[in-house]
Amino acid sequence: MARPIWTGSITFGLVSVPVGMYSATHEHEVSFHQFAKGTADRIRYRRVNERTGKEVDFDDIVKGADVGGGDYVMLDQEELDSVAPGRSRSLEIDRFVDLGDIDPIFYQKTYYLGPGNEETTKVYGLLRDAMADAGRAAIGRLVMRGKEYLAAIRADGDLLVLQTMYFADEVRDPKDQIDDLPRRNAAKPAELHMAQQLIDSMTGRWEPGDFRDTYTDRVNALIDEKKAGKDITRADEAPEPTPVTDLFEALRRSVEAASQRRKATGTADADGGRGGSKAKKSTAGGAKKGSGSSAKKSTGGARKRSGKAAEMTKAELLARAADLKIRGRSTMSRPELEKAIRKAS
Repeated sequence: MARPIWTGSITFGLVSVPVGMYSATHEHEVSFHQFAKGTADRIRYRRVNERTGKEVDFDDIVKGADVGGGDYVMLDQEELDSVAPGRSRSLEIDRFVDLGDIDPIFYQKTYYLGPGNEETTKVYGLLRDAMADAGRAAIGRLVMRGKEYLAAIRADGDLLVLQTMYFADEVRDPKDQIDDLPRRNAAKPAELHMAQQLIDSMTGRWEPGDFRDTYTDRVNALIDEKKAGKDITRADEAPEPTPVTDLFEALRRSVEAASQRRKATGTADADGGRGGSKAKKSTAGGAKKGSGSSAKKSTGGARKRSGKAAEMTKAELLARAADLKIRGRSTMSRPELEKAIRKAS
C-alpha cells in the first residue's frame, strides 16, 4: 500500500474531513546518466561552497532571498513553515464551482484523496456524494512542500480527486507570447467547410488506452540496436508546411483518406464516433430544451450545455446532467450519461 505524500483535513463550513493524498500519475521515460564525452567517466553534481570549494551536507543548507545590493535574508524551513500555521495540514474550501466553468489550462497535477482513517470514511463519502450529485468541484488552497497551491477537488466514482492548479497570475497572456495570430474567419468558406468535414471524419470517443508513448519505445529500441551493434533506424523527417495555394486540395485528400481508414477499421459512426447519423438522431431536439438561462449562467454561454450529448466532453455531460438534476450521475459511464440526458431533455 502506498504511503500518502500529504495528510491533512478538508474543511468546509464547520465540517472537517481528514484525508491522505496519493500520486495519481507517474511519468515513464528512459533514465540516462551523464558521462564526459569519449570516456566512461560519470558526471556528478555536488553542493559545493563556492568560497571554500568544500561539499556541503543537505541538512546544512538554508535558503536566501536576494534583497539587492548583494545582501540576502536567510530563512530555514522552520521559519518558512511559521508563516502558514496550520495551513500545511489543512485545505479550507473557499467555494464550490461548476466543473464546466474551469478552464483546463489551470490544471497542473492530479492526486487521489483517500479517507484519513476508518472513522472518517462516512464524512468522506458524504462530501464525495454531495459533490457528485451537484456536479461541482471544491476550490481551496493548501501548503505542501514549501509552496501554496490552488486546488480543485471533484468526485470521480468512489474517489475524491484533487488537482493542483495554477494561480491566475501564473497563466501567461497569449497576446504577450504570440504576436502573429490570424484573425477569425479569414479562411475561404469552402476551405472552412472542408476542414470541418475532416474533423468530423476523424472524430471518435476519447479512449486513453488508444495512446502510447511511442518516443520512449523508439528510444528503448535505439538502445537495443546499439547494444546489438545494429544499424540505427532513423525516423521520418517532419512534413513540410502545406502551401496556402494547396490547402483545399490537401484537405480534400485528407477527408478521403480518413474516411477510407474508418471503413477499413470498421469504426462506423454508430460505433462511437460523434458525427454519425445515429448520434445526431438520438440527440436531435434535446439541445434546445437544455439551453436555458441556468445553463448560460453556469458556463458563461449555452454552447457547452446545448450541444449534442455525443459531442460533449464528460465534464460537460456532468455539468449538463447537474442542470437537469439527474441523480447518480457521478457513477454513470459516458453512454449512460448521454442516455440519461436525452431522456431528461
